[in-house]
Amino acid sequence: MAKGVKVAVVSTVFAVMVGGAGYGAYNFVSALSDDGSGGVGETKRSGPPTADEVEETSKDFFAAWEKGDAASAAALTNNGTAAEVLLTAYGTDAHIGRVHITPGRATGATVPYSVKATVSYDGKSKPLAYTSKLTVVRGVTTGKALVDWQPSLVYPKLQRDDRLVTGASANPSIEAVARDGKVLTKEKYPSLGPVLDALRERYGSEAGGTPGIELVIKHPDQSPDTSLLTLAEGRAGKLQTTISASAQAAAEKAVKLYGQSSVVAVKPSTGEVLAVANNRTDGFNAAFEGTKAPGSTMKIITAAMLIDNGVTSMNGPAPCPPDAVWQGQTFKNLTGMQPNENASLANSFMRSCNTAFIKLIDEKPLTDDSLTLEAQNRFGIGEDWKTGIVSFDGKVPAVSGPDRAASAIGQGQVQMNPLNMASVTATAITGAFRQPYLVSPKLDSRELATAKGLPYNTASQLKQMMRLTATQGTAAKAMAGLGGDIGAKTGSAEVDGQQVSNSWFTGFRDDMAAAAMTEEGGHGGDAAGPIVAAVLRAAG
Repeated sequence: MAKGVKVAVVSTVFAVMVGGAGYGAYNFVSALSDDGSGGVGETKRSGPPTADEVEETSKDFFAAWEKGDAASAAALTNNGTAAEVLLTAYGTDAHIGRVHITPGRATGATVPYSVKATVSYDGKSKPLAYTSKLTVVRGVTTGKALVDWQPSLVYPKLQRDDRLVTGASANPSIEAVARDGKVLTKEKYPSLGPVLDALRERYGSEAGGTPGIELVIKHPDQSPDTSLLTLAEGRAGKLQTTISASAQAAAEKAVKLYGQSSVVAVKPSTGEVLAVANNRTDGFNAAFEGTKAPGSTMKIITAAMLIDNGVTSMNGPAPCPPDAVWQGQTFKNLTGMQPNENASLANSFMRSCNTAFIKLIDEKPLTDDSLTLEAQNRFGIGEDWKTGIVSFDGKVPAVSGPDRAASAIGQGQVQMNPLNMASVTATAITGAFRQPYLVSPKLDSRELATAKGLPYNTASQLKQMMRLTATQGTAAKAMAGLGGDIGAKTGSAEVDGQQVSNSWFTGFRDDMAAAAMTEEGGHGGDAAGPIVAAVLRAAG
């Protein structure tokens, strides 16, 4: 926000820290003030609130809120201190007035309602309308019927410690454009919302725009403001991105098929990000910031390590026994996989045999840090990527004991996201690490991460093994029907506490590489595979 917008909440925040029990929990300060008689000689009620209590409590709460009487409204909640902070800021900081609330029909103790109000600032005004709901509960100490306090009562998108503020925009708006000149909007590409917010936060001033006046949600973690209503348009600055409108549209459609899914596509010859999409209930950009074990997609890096260190080659031996023991821990393959003691590396790779890779990591000259060095020096993992927005650049720590074997098959302490795995595929098929980016580094003179990449012989073997996997191996079903030069690798990552593994898949088609992850999606080809294949079709 502009310097002229002040938010005087120091004393009230202190009060929350001292007396607040957290949203949704009963507040002791409220308990003392809620019961006017102090409770002496009165029978404290128990059990769920009655229908009359629900109606009366919600009605009184709405009436106080409409009047702008934050103290009275807060006293009707089970967390009066926290409620008063937000309800006060509703008028003083968010500049919302002329509030009219229309309750709907209660369902049990829950009352839906619609809010119509006006946001006014610096001579500019606009109507604001939204819906929310509240629940009436029994006060633990007083036995009174109270509104169960949640920030979402004030506005449905508010979470704990968020604030509503109206004023001059912290950053000018941007008109983000795709590589073909098409404008990228949240309306047309919904999952790009957090990405566009982050780009505005980072490049709003540099793109040449001027700020407008907005109602926004300010978050406590310093993440970009969430814009809710524009009272006065600023002038948007034009920001050129690397996104392909056709690939982005395909990615948006593909992730909708499976919940908790993310996908990224990159251009291997340049490192440009062509698409990024998420379908998540939490709004988290897991495509760029996720930190999950990648399962057998990690075998791309492990295979590169084996080839680079002379342990074996694509046509060299990589026996696939039923199980493999590493320092006291037994590892097995997926149910139904036939053992093959005469398997080559290509055969074990395309069938995704865990035991073959675990058996080979004991060979000389491999050490505890060999996989780490391969990931870092050849594939650029952990090299402080500067994509244009916040991103996690992968983690392959040097470990000993059972975790060394687990790392070789993408479990243990290895952490990746679809951005990382799309880049791994791009490096594998070209031999060159080109750090992915969304905005040209020329705009802000940032230095991209570097790595020495792969020897030509290693890259050519990896590419051929991925081709075999896409046409004859575990990825064949998902990649069926795709023309051009194609390749892929599947992965399923087991997670403690989950009944179903996370589904991973990475692949390429001509000059596009893509990777996806679906939490609890099962085998790699089950959920993540169709997502990647759908995005790769846009490469044509």
